[in-house]
Amino acid sequence: MSLLTPDFGLLFWMTVVFLIVLFILWKWGFPVIVKMELDRKTFIDESLRKAHEANERLANIQLEGESILQEAREKQAQILKEATATRDAIVENAQGKAREEGARLLSEAKAEIETEKQNAIRDIRAQVAELSVLIAEKVVREKLSDDQKQMDLISRLLDEVTGDSKSVN
Repeated sequence: MSLLTPDFGLLFWMTVVFLIVLFILWKWGFPVIVKMELDRKTFIDESLRKAHEANERLANIQLEGESILQEAREKQAQILKEATATRDAIVENAQGKAREEGARLLSEAKAEIETEKQNAIRDIRAQVAELSVLIAEKVVREKLSDDQKQMDLISRLLDEVTGDSKSVN
């Protein structure tokens, strides 16, 4: 017996066993294998369809995200514009109030200065009048130190008074 040429009996039994195994596989094995293959194909097709849908949703979400981001930028610009306008209004209002307060303080200061000036002039006049009276008193005392000088002054004053009354008549 040679390894390369099999015997007829061996060939017969190998063919019978092969046909039995082929029948068993045909009857119960291949349908299970084919069903598993079809299930796998269906699963892969379903997975590809879901992946495609997920990609479409992701693209839509990205577009929505971009539009939301653009909207947020526009709102931010609007808010900044409003804040700038509000700030400018507040600054203008504060400057106006400061100008009014400055004008009020200036007018009050001018009025106070004028009052102080009038008070100072009154005090100076009072002091000048007092000094004039003191000086006049000393001069009169000096001139009226004796009786003759007093009589001469009285006569002269009477002459002036009577001279004024004649000119009036």
